[in-house]
Amino acid sequence: MKFRIDRDALADAVAWTARTLPVRPPVPVLAGMHIEASDRLKLSAFDYEVSAQVSTDIDTEEPGTALVSGRLLAEISRSLPPHPVEVTTDGAKVMLRCGSAKFTLLTMPVEDYPTLPEMPPAAGAVGSDEFAAAVAQVAIAAGKDDTIPMLTGVRVEIEGETVTLASTDRYRLAVRELHWKPERPDFSAVALVPARTLADTAKSLTAGAEVSIALGGTGGTGEGMIGFEGGGRRTTSRLLDGDFVKYRSLLPSEYAGLAEVQTSQFIEAVKRVSLVAERNTPVRLSFSQGEVVLEAGTGDEAQAVEALEATLEGDDIDIAFNPGFLLDGLSAIGSDVARLSFTTPTKPAVLTGKPPQDGENPNYRYLIMPVRLSG
Repeated sequence: MKFRIDRDALADAVAWTARTLPVRPPVPVLAGMHIEASDRLKLSAFDYEVSAQVSTDIDTEEPGTALVSGRLLAEISRSLPPHPVEVTTDGAKVMLRCGSAKFTLLTMPVEDYPTLPEMPPAAGAVGSDEFAAAVAQVAIAAGKDDTIPMLTGVRVEIEGETVTLASTDRYRLAVRELHWKPERPDFSAVALVPARTLADTAKSLTAGAEVSIALGGTGGTGEGMIGFEGGGRRTTSRLLDGDFVKYRSLLPSEYAGLAEVQTSQFIEAVKRVSLVAERNTPVRLSFSQGEVVLEAGTGDEAQAVEALEATLEGDDIDIAFNPGFLLDGLSAIGSDVARLSFTTPTKPAVLTGKPPQDGENPNYRYLIMPVRLSG
C-alpha cells in the first residue's frame, strides 16, 4: 500500500473515525482503525455497537489495506507538520512520512477485523445544521443511568414529512419536531437511538449540507440498525430495545397560567441565584404581574434573591425547579423569549420559545417536573 494525502484531510478523517473507537475494547483488534486505499481512502472503526467510515481523496500508487492502533494514528496525524503525508506499508509495519517527520506503526491482523454492518436502506434526508440543532435540544433530557437503557435513548418517530425526537430521564422531557424529505411520502418508522451516539453523530455530520438517514425495515437489511451519511462520512448504530414511555400523555393539553421572560436575563439570573443552592436544592420562582422573583437558599444557609421583568397571564404562582434542569431547557429553546406554561405548582411545567406567530405550536417543548416546596 502506498498513497499520498493532504495533512489536514488525513487529520480530519482520522479524528472523525477515532470517535467510535472503544475505550476498553473487548478484543484487541477493535482498538484498530481499518485503512483501505484504492481510488479513495476509506477509514473505518467499529465496536460492535457503532460503526464509522469516512472516504476522502488520495493519490494512490499501490492499493492495499492495513489495521493500526486508531488512537495512536489519531494522535500522530493531529501533530504532523503542515506538509503532504506519504503512507506506505512494509511487511507488518505502516510508515507515515510528513516533511522531515517519520513514524512507524505496527499493524494488527486485518483478517481478524470484523466486517462493518451494511447500511440500512435510505429513508430520507434532512438539513444537517437543523438536524444537529434538533438532536442537541433533545439529547439533554436523556437519562445517564445505563441500568435503564431505554431512558438513555432518543425516540425517533417518522411519519411522512415529520420527524419527532423525544427523550426523558423521568424528571424532564424534551420533544422536537422537524420536517424532512422522505424517500416515500407514506414512510413511517420508530427507532430508539442511544442519545450519546446520536448527539455525537449529528454534530459531526454538519460538513455536508444534508444528512441521509437510513433505517432497517422489519426482517430486511439492517434490521435493528440506524444509519447516517453526509459529507463523505457514514455511521451506523444499533438501536436500543424496550418500550419508550408514552410521552405525549405527559404533555398538558391546557394550562392555568403562562409567563414570559427574556431568555438571556433569565439564564444569567438563574446562574447567579443558584450559586447558593446546595446540591439538589431548588431555585424558587415567584411569578406575579410584571415580575418574577428568583430565590435560593433557606434561613439556615446562604441565600440569594433577584427580580426580573416578566409578563404573566393567569394567577400568581410560586414554583420551584432543579436549577441545572431549568438551565438546560433555557439554553436549548433557541428563542429570545422564554415562555413557561404551568397548571399548578406541583404539576409539570412546559418551557418553550415564543412561537413566530401567535397561535402556532412551538416545534420544541421542554417539560420539567417542579420540586415540591416545603411549608
